[in-house]
Amino acid sequence: MERTEVLDLMGELRLFGMKNAYDEILATALKRRHEPQRFAGDLLKAEISEKQARSIKYQLTIAKLPLAKDGDGFEFQGTPINESLVRDLTGGGFIAQQRNVVLVGGTGTGKTHLAIARSCIRAGSRGRFFNTVDLVNRLEAEGRADRQGRLADYLTRLDFVILDELGYLPFAQTGGQLLFHLVSRLYERTSVIVTTNLAFGEWPSVFGDPKMTTALLDRLTHHCDIVETGNDSWRFKNRA
Repeated sequence: MERTEVLDLMGELRLFGMKNAYDEILATALKRRHEPQRFAGDLLKAEISEKQARSIKYQLTIAKLPLAKDGDGFEFQGTPINESLVRDLTGGGFIAQQRNVVLVGGTGTGKTHLAIARSCIRAGSRGRFFNTVDLVNRLEAEGRADRQGRLADYLTRLDFVILDELGYLPFAQTGGQLLFHLVSRLYERTSVIVTTNLAFGEWPSVFGDPKMTTALLDRLTHHCDIVETGNDSWRFKNRA
């Protein structure tokens, strides 16, 4: 069978990994006199690698992460951030243990949560990013459309959910109740990553109900790693 015919058949079968690697793998096999089984195995490995890469790209897209940042580009020196803890979190072990992560610090103190999320997705986890106020607005709109619980059902099937900038903007008490119910649904099922500029003692000012806030914190911090990023803006220091 001619090379073009082989490549056309691979294309029809959507074996794009094999198709892209065919010439290189064939040349190597001929040069090193590989057995047919080795040649076929290398083609299959190329196909698996390509499918994994496409899956990761798709998961990164649907996660809606706002910035393309990775942990390797983050400067830990001169910050109060526990580097060893963050490095450990990027391994994704906290997701397998259904633990949560809370990052506490001022504005501009490091987008480490994005690095954590990207590393976890590349390791095979599925997640979704939300600005917290936007998420509350979606939950309220869901209620008005008589579609309560649809978003929560979807999120419980993911490995992690990011609630970004909790406390930066206020929302109504009804919104706080909806967020409480969502976190309760995710409890010990889906890991939650929260970024906030507020100490835990200030959270009642956001939710408007101290008892409900205590119950939410109890669920959120039961199995939880806390990363303190400080209050000095990394962007401001580098601009200076």
